[in-house]
Amino acid sequence: MRNLATLLFLGGLGFLLLVITGGLVFGDPPMLIGRGIQQAAPDQVGAANIVTAVVLGYRGLDTLGELSILFAAATAGGLVLGSTRSRNTRPAGFILRTGVDLLFPLLLVAGLYVVIHGHLTPGGGFQGGVILAAAFFLPLLARPQDVPDHTWLSVIEGLAGTAFIGIGLAALYQGEAFLTPMLDKGVLGELVSSGTLPLLYLAVGLKVGAELASLLVRLSGDDEVTS
Repeated sequence: MRNLATLLFLGGLGFLLLVITGGLVFGDPPMLIGRGIQQAAPDQVGAANIVTAVVLGYRGLDTLGELSILFAAATAGGLVLGSTRSRNTRPAGFILRTGVDLLFPLLLVAGLYVVIHGHLTPGGGFQGGVILAAAFFLPLLARPQDVPDHTWLSVIEGLAGTAFIGIGLAALYQGEAFLTPMLDKGVLGELVSSGTLPLLYLAVGLKVGAELASLLVRLSGDDEVTS
């Protein structure tokens, strides 16, 4: 009886998918909304990267929700790990220390490049923020005994989140929807273009980088062992 119910379910699901896909033209997916955004985004938003126009222009409120989820996850992870772990102070080897000294400026430049050019090329605040977090975490692996005070990470995270929301409120103040792109759109494809979208991505990159860097600092501790 159980196998019969499973077969009936699979048969019904297959029939449903067949009916849905049977009405579609092969090789021509009905991307009505996507096609409309591709046609309107360059003039409305001024971003050469259409993904940026969607993430920050057309669904910026959803992006704010994603940032809130990331903040909640990083905060919960820090609270759980912070009270049970202690810092590893064993010195790293020469190869790791030298490699970190070489990679740190490269990762820093790469992360900032991805964030700043997010409205022009694939990438943006989330991807560049991860690279920045890795850049600031590598020195901790190489020299765990020289860990500085990471209070500045919380300050950067708070200021970046405030800036993101502040830009959205400024749009509301001008009678537009929340996070509607403001300022001059500029020339499509140039670095200074897309209005406030590059500023929003910069805020996203700094916030994501600070949150992930703080979480990685927590994860870098060793379990405290007592003899």
